[in-house]
Amino acid sequence: MNPSDENTANIIRHLQSGQICCDPQWEAAYERFETQEEEIAKFTRRLVDFGFEKHSKDIRVAEVFCGRGNGLIALERLGFTNLEGVDLSEELLQKYQGTASLHLADCRSLPFDAATLDAVIVQGGLHHLPVIPDDLDQVLQEISRVLKPDGRFYVVEPWLTPFLRFAHFVVESPWVRRWYAKGDALAEMIEHERETYEQWLGLPSEILDLFAKCFRIERQKIGWGKIMLIGCPNRSLG
Repeated sequence: MNPSDENTANIIRHLQSGQICCDPQWEAAYERFETQEEEIAKFTRRLVDFGFEKHSKDIRVAEVFCGRGNGLIALERLGFTNLEGVDLSEELLQKYQGTASLHLADCRSLPFDAATLDAVIVQGGLHHLPVIPDDLDQVLQEISRVLKPDGRFYVVEPWLTPFLRFAHFVVESPWVRRWYAKGDALAEMIEHERETYEQWLGLPSEILDLFAKCFRIERQKIGWGKIMLIGCPNRSLG
């Protein structure tokens, strides 16, 4: 039996199976860029930086844009037990090996009742949205809707800092691409997601305005090519 077959029954389908939303070439480059254990370790470091491990381990947590589920595995290893993942790609969801409940769903219409989640996490999913600000506005309003009044939204996304500009410059070098495998993988990822990636990086003010519209920002940290943000749902949205 294919290991992914064991996960099929754990996927709750809110959309028809067979959705295609990920570029196989981008996925192949991503797997060259970072192993599963490297990605889990990265996600764990971010969660610890957020102070997430201080929460009660039975809170209800959803990771949106969860992909193959390595962020869920990081949460499991930190002891969290009430986990759900949402992604538009069934192929990626089937790669997950863990205990979380999985939802094949569009993140612009989340499959949760209002005010039922203690935390929602996004690690590198928002910058894949095809249309900003419209799609981002929908996703953020949905996340605000499903969070409890005292719930929290945790997000990590790329941000055009001087460090990221330098990283882009370095990986564009043919010499770097030839001799540095991770650099070549990163350059290929950028090539295959250039439209959405550059759209995201080019609209910082609009993105921050949408965050502020949908959430009361508790913490915002920008550095090393990333933005890390914690927000509470803004019930004034109506």
